Amino acid sequence: MRISAVLGFLFLGLQALAQNTQVDYESIYKIKDEGFNNSQVMDIAWNLTDRIGPRLTGSEGLKKAYDWTSQMYKDWGLTNVKVEAWGDFGPGWEVDKNYLAMTVPYYQAMIAIPKAWTPGTGKEITAEVVYVEVNTEEDLAKYKGNLKGKVVLMPTTINAENGYEADARRYTEEELEGLTKVTVRGGGGGGNFSASRMSEFRRASNLRRAAYTMLKEEGVAMILNTSRGGGQGTFFTSNGSRNDDSALPEMEMAPEHYNRMVRLLQKGEKVMVEAETKTRFLKNDTKGYNVLGEIQGSDAKLKNEVVMLGAHLDSWFAGTGATDNAAGSAVMMEAMRILKESGVKLRRTVRIALWSGEEQGIFGSRNYAQNTFMTDKKPNAAHQNFSAYYNMDNGTGAIRGIYLQGNEATKGLFEEWFKPFHDIGASTITVNNTGGTDHLAFDGIGLPGFQFIQDPIAYSTRTHHTNMDVFEALEEVDLKKNAVIIAALVMQTANMDAKMPRKPKEF
Repeated sequence: MRISAVLGFLFLGLQALAQNTQVDYESIYKIKDEGFNNSQVMDIAWNLTDRIGPRLTGSEGLKKAYDWTSQMYKDWGLTNVKVEAWGDFGPGWEVDKNYLAMTVPYYQAMIAIPKAWTPGTGKEITAEVVYVEVNTEEDLAKYKGNLKGKVVLMPTTINAENGYEADARRYTEEELEGLTKVTVRGGGGGGNFSASRMSEFRRASNLRRAAYTMLKEEGVAMILNTSRGGGQGTFFTSNGSRNDDSALPEMEMAPEHYNRMVRLLQKGEKVMVEAETKTRFLKNDTKGYNVLGEIQGSDAKLKNEVVMLGAHLDSWFAGTGATDNAAGSAVMMEAMRILKESGVKLRRTVRIALWSGEEQGIFGSRNYAQNTFMTDKKPNAAHQNFSAYYNMDNGTGAIRGIYLQGNEATKGLFEEWFKPFHDIGASTITVNNTGGTDHLAFDGIGLPGFQFIQDPIAYSTRTHHTNMDVFEALEEVDLKKNAVIIAALVMQTANMDAKMPRKPKEF
């Protein structure tokens, strides 16, 4: 009797699993037909990049993106469309003018842009350039009294060298196989967060703060610096303090232009520059916003449950935020359009969210998740009615599979659901984690949140947070594939008999 009961429960469990994993090929056909033959993904991406431009959180560009994306939701027939505040972000920031040129020993226009949330020069300046070489705080003393009105180059170890490998690449089969392997690490405090590395990080950070304080006291006219990577006209952007109204004007430069001035100075040549930057701090509305819209579920019992997909709408500002993350935003919008236009059945409600503040700390999605799914730090009814969240934020590359964030109970589902896409290169399922973006907001409160494995293309080598993150960096075929795959996964999730399995979590 006990054996038969156990077998009966086992049969029912396997039957339920089969019902949840079964691929709806009829709906997949409709999704593929709409996504491959009537795609609008590149037009969406063009609007977000070429037409609207950079979308730094709090900027006028991002506010234009709020208006345009929410209007597109409405045009497609989505419901509950809203631009929803998630909390206080602080001042926005805009660049209105940007000019830097070396004038001595000869004229050369420089590739550079103001660092975010730093003030402008207020007028055109002409100044001598000084390279400040400091390894300890004691080294600062030799510059005191000699920097007023000067333009200062801060030390750097960035080289701009010839590259002998292509910037853009796709994953090999061996690399994809490697992503599926689980690495068990030992203890001992080694690795990136070893005591010695942390000590060096703190030393360098303290030195930078001491140097900046001294430069302000000296009254320098501007600071020039360069950041990681680079070469061939590419530089990586960052930001100053968003709440320091007394900051100095700063610009970030292409490494080869920066290094040229350093070499000239080290060889004893005099270097002069002229510069003018105009920036504005936007303080009238300091809130951050997300853009939300829905396709209502059709099942009377399940329509109160939600499947979400999303991407961050904000970007950096030296380019137009194409691969980071107009690509993800355009794909998620296109996935919603495909689901609506194809008319596939969706038993649960499907909700899209385009986040802001991701680049400054995943603020939009984290605040949304806390505000929506938690009450007094405990899961609420919305948490109970949530199934899964899908995120795209790894550039323009084709989806090759999915990270399960340690949610091993979902592996069988995704192995089946990806079968219709094996022929376009998407088949890798890994229980490993990936970080750094908005799916973490959901995973952190015990909700299934997933990010995709994507071909890197030139994301980390050329476009991520750089002045080269522009429309030309987008791969049209890859974005079409991604929208179709994500629409299909969302459809399958929305139509399961049960919600997506969850990892155990204590609250």
